[in-house]
Amino acid sequence: MAFTCATGKHRRPSRMKRSTARVAGIAALTTTGVIGSLAAPALAAETSAEQTGIIPVLTIDDSVADQIDAQAAAQEQAAEEAAAHKKAVAAAKKKAAEKAKEEREAKERAAREAERKRLNSFVLPVTGSYVSTGYKTGGSLWSSGSHTGVDFHASSGTSVHAVGRGTVVEAGWGGSYGNEIVIKMNDGTYTQYGHLSSIAVSVGQSVTPGQQIGLSGATGNVTGPHLHFEARTTAEYGSDIDPVAYLRSHGVSV
Repeated sequence: MAFTCATGKHRRPSRMKRSTARVAGIAALTTTGVIGSLAAPALAAETSAEQTGIIPVLTIDDSVADQIDAQAAAQEQAAEEAAAHKKAVAAAKKKAAEKAKEEREAKERAAREAERKRLNSFVLPVTGSYVSTGYKTGGSLWSSGSHTGVDFHASSGTSVHAVGRGTVVEAGWGGSYGNEIVIKMNDGTYTQYGHLSSIAVSVGQSVTPGQQIGLSGATGNVTGPHLHFEARTTAEYGSDIDPVAYLRSHGVSV
């Protein structure tokens, strides 16, 4: 009895053709970046191939490929978010550093300005004191016939301060003034401090407002301890000006 093979569209593809088609499908998946790596089935297929001589073919359905794509996308997004976070942290640190620098510079400017104002300010020669004898007060106590300065109330040993910034031009015995100090002020005027019990500065020394220059006392021509204070246009006796008006013109409340 003779048999014939079917021909035409109803003929079933041979095993070789089906295997070739599956291999082509795997190749297509490989070229698009989707690789199925199932170690145990592959090993089984390899063993089967050795036994049967048939080439094993593995296929990956669309759901597995989608999972791989989703995982890759998630990893990429995580990397982008990490980079963005790192950039944000760096920007925040830079902004904080700049703000700290600005605040530090502002404090330094404020401190310099405060020091400048302090150095250019004037104070009372005796803290918390008051004028006990006024300027130009008449009487036989003064050789000129009137008071050339003002007396500030101060018990012996009270701290005496430079009223402003300047340079000491006299420091020592001043006759009827007893121990005295004369300071040339930065504005070109002069101030004098008399009847001191002790002197704490020397000629040529720079002084600042409020700096202690000596202690009050009762040296020279006096009836009791106090501070004799004068404002002058020169360092010499006889160039006196109203000391109260002088202090007030420099912002001191007297």
